[in-house]
Amino acid sequence: MVDREVRAELAVFLKSRRNRLSPTDFGLPSGSGRRAPGLRREEVAALSGIGLTWYTCLEQGKDIQVSAAFLDNLARGLRFSVAEREHLFALAEHRRPPPSGLLVPTQQDYGLQALLDGISNPAYARNSRFDVSTWNTANTEMFGDFASIPPAERNVIRLMFLRSYHRRSMPDWQADARALLARFRVNLGLAPDKAPFFSLVNELTDLCPEFRRLWADYEVSSPGEGATHFHSRRHGDQHFHHHLLMPEAWPDLRIVIFIRGQASSCPSTSVRPGPS
Repeated sequence: MVDREVRAELAVFLKSRRNRLSPTDFGLPSGSGRRAPGLRREEVAALSGIGLTWYTCLEQGKDIQVSAAFLDNLARGLRFSVAEREHLFALAEHRRPPPSGLLVPTQQDYGLQALLDGISNPAYARNSRFDVSTWNTANTEMFGDFASIPPAERNVIRLMFLRSYHRRSMPDWQADARALLARFRVNLGLAPDKAPFFSLVNELTDLCPEFRRLWADYEVSSPGEGATHFHSRRHGDQHFHHHLLMPEAWPDLRIVIFIRGQASSCPSTSVRPGPS
């Protein structure tokens, strides 16, 4: 089931990228004879130096195996960014996945809790599916208490899309949600066990039209630093830079730390800070 979903994910990814490209950017005619936006499949194959039949099968989600050289040529032909190329290789399983599975430490993991308690800024820990496991007091005071949410629902993606308070408290919610999904999608491609990711996607697709719309846009981006503009009921408008730490003892975890910044220096590439 998951293998079929991964092939379908790869098919949607390739089609979305093909449809975004303008024929004129490649010196190709863009007349009225085109029935669909973007490049034709045969144009992609020619520009990439790959076989049309193989590319068509790949975009149709067929169960085929292609070489790394094939994917490399395809990435160049479609003018992929670094993040898009990595996502392509991850979905096509030509890249070794991370050594660990999906890790969700318990609250009894005192080493991780002690690490967060030693950070004076708001901070929390989450895995690659954005399940939150641990947080510190500063995060609770600024953004709300994750303890008020059932453990199975402590997921940043769920909170972003299913809690109306987030839309009111995040002035840049649309851009923030899009950036969050772009990172989540990359993590899905790299995950050794994709079933929990697809389970969350299927749930939110059923429950939230806005998630369904943004997910269909198929954005991917590499993780990195960013910013969050958040309106707190207790503290008013707050602007934070956020940074990711990767603890060696928990290879699937990311510790998200928020540091106050100025509005003018905080481009909107945010992650959801808390559960309120």
